[in-house]
Amino acid sequence: MTAIDSKNAAKRKVASLAFWSIIIAFVVLGLKLAAWYVTGSVALYSDALESIVNVIASAAAYWAIQVSHKPADQDHPFGHHKAEYFSAVLEGVLIVLAALLILNEVWSSLRHPVPLEQPWTGLAINGLATVINAFWAMTLIRAGRAEKSPALVADGRHIMTDVATSVGVFMGVVGAVLTGWQVLDPALAVIVALNILWQGWHVIGSSMNGLMDRAVDTQEHMRIRDIISANCKGALEVHDLKTRIAGRATFIEFHLVVDADMSVGASHVICDRIEDALKAEIPSVRVTIHVEPDDEAKLPKGTTAVPFA
Repeated sequence: MTAIDSKNAAKRKVASLAFWSIIIAFVVLGLKLAAWYVTGSVALYSDALESIVNVIASAAAYWAIQVSHKPADQDHPFGHHKAEYFSAVLEGVLIVLAALLILNEVWSSLRHPVPLEQPWTGLAINGLATVINAFWAMTLIRAGRAEKSPALVADGRHIMTDVATSVGVFMGVVGAVLTGWQVLDPALAVIVALNILWQGWHVIGSSMNGLMDRAVDTQEHMRIRDIISANCKGALEVHDLKTRIAGRATFIEFHLVVDADMSVGASHVICDRIEDALKAEIPSVRVTIHVEPDDEAKLPKGTTAVPFA
């Protein structure tokens, strides 16, 4: 399989997962609304409300992924990779909104408490929705990390938060039924809302890092240095290595110092060798190399052990 075929296959996989997220979000929403309807539980209502956010967020993620896979054009010469971060930010905002709506429902429930109806039926329906969510969340997170898709990872993390919420709601409603303490129901909904607020803030923060051109982590930075070092034979030095992440794409730029008498063709061969090595190891990498003569070197003349300044 060629690099282009591999890239297209990854694109189809990410888009397919994003589409199925919308379908599954609707299924889970239907189940949770049914669980709330048969019980009247404000905690189960809060769980269902978060699933409404899942539907909207999944649709936004699907749109963002379609945009991010568009090739570079005249107006966007570096591509559309960052579109996925906008989807993730929107998801974070929606999560926070859901938490505020839950707190409002809790206030109404405390003022006008209503006894739970058919709790075990509702819990069974909600449990089925939770199992579906857990499986899908793990699928999205694993695929999102493999394909470097912030939108899929954000969607998966949000759904996993929904799973944790559902487990907590299940335990709380069971406790309310067994003890007869109806106050456990709205109290649990408050805990759910606070947890959702925290997760929403985390999703927004992570996405903002991407929009601010965050560099690769230290481990990945060192791996990039090693790849360049192993393939820069003929050059004298490498310095000013910079990286940034934009969705699936990793942008790398650095200065390559060569002998002032080296021909343009010979220096180009070294650049091609380094670029090919980076592309073989790092998916969707974009490399910019600035070639400089030896009087631009930062290391003392004669230094050969470490080609980085």
